[in-house]
Amino acid sequence: MSRLFSLVGLLCVAFFSSFPAQAEVRLLTSIKPLQLIAAAVQDGLGAPEVLLPPGASPHHYALRPSDVRRVREVELLYWVGADLESFLPRVLAGRDKPSVAVQDLPGMQLRHFGEEHDEHGDHDEHEEHAQDAIEEHDHAHRPGSLDAHLWLLPANAQVIAAKMAADLAAADPANAPRYQANLAAFGERLAALDQRLRARLAGVAGKPYFVFHEAYDYFEAAYGLEHAGVFSLAGEVQPGARHVAAVRERLRQAGPSCVFSEPPLRPRLADTLSAGLPVTLAELDAMGADLTVDGGGYERLLERLADDLAGCLERL
Repeated sequence: MSRLFSLVGLLCVAFFSSFPAQAEVRLLTSIKPLQLIAAAVQDGLGAPEVLLPPGASPHHYALRPSDVRRVREVELLYWVGADLESFLPRVLAGRDKPSVAVQDLPGMQLRHFGEEHDEHGDHDEHEEHAQDAIEEHDHAHRPGSLDAHLWLLPANAQVIAAKMAADLAAADPANAPRYQANLAAFGERLAALDQRLRARLAGVAGKPYFVFHEAYDYFEAAYGLEHAGVFSLAGEVQPGARHVAAVRERLRQAGPSCVFSEPPLRPRLADTLSAGLPVTLAELDAMGADLTVDGGGYERLLERLADDLAGCLERL
C-alpha cells in the first residue's frame, strides 16, 4: 500500500510540474533611469530590461533589428516620449502591447525650456546668460519645448512607479500585493532621500556653476539650485574664437566656479575655456549608466548627483 501511495505521489508531482511556472513579466524601458525606477517596483519578482546601451544618446539612437524585436515582444514598455526618444514612435506604431510615454501620465510635473527661472524672478538675467551660451548642437533645446529630463524630480519618479506597479499587477495578479508593497517602500525611501538631499545641498545654493547640457533643471528647481550658464556643443564642432572669448569672459566674471560636463567624455573645449581661470572641471551624470540595477538604484542616481554638485561647489 505504501508503494501505491508513493507511486501516486510521484504521478501528482509529475502532473503538476508539467504546468509551466508563471514567468516574470517582461518589462522594457527606453533609458537607464526608467529602468532603475522599474527595478524598485519589480524588486524580487523580475529584472526590467533597458533598450539603450550605456553611453548611447536617447536623442538620436539607431535601433538594431534585435532592438526592434524586443520592442515588439515585451509585455510592458515605458519611454519618456517623443520629446526625448524621437527614434521610437515609428517602431511603436507596429506594437500591439501596452506602451507608456511617461511624460503623458496624470500627475507629472513638467517643465519647459525658457520658463525655468521665471519663478525666481530673474528671467531677464537668464536671457542675458543665454546669449553667452554656445548653441551649436543638433538637439538644441528650443524655448517652450518640453524639458524631457523629468526623472530627476523624485515626485515624478513616484508617479512613474505607481503606473508601473498598476500595470504589473494587472499583468501578474498573483503578485499584485508584492508590487504594491514595493511601491510603498519606494515612496518611503524617496521621502527619506528628499530630506537627505535638502540637507546636502542647502549650503551650496548661490555658488556659481556652468553646465555643458541643460539637463538638470528639475533637480535644481527641487533643491534651490540654479546654473549660471550653459555651454551646449555639437560633439566635435568647435565654436569660433569670438564665442570662446565671450564664454571665457563670462567665466572670468564669475570668479571661482565649477564647470560640469557629462560622462563618458569631457568636451575638448572644456580645457580651452577654463585655462588660466579659477575653474574646477567636474562631471554630473543624469543617466546613471554605471549604476547597478536593483531596488535602490534610482536613489543612488540622485544621491550621487547631489554629492558631485556639492562636492565641487563646497571647494570653491
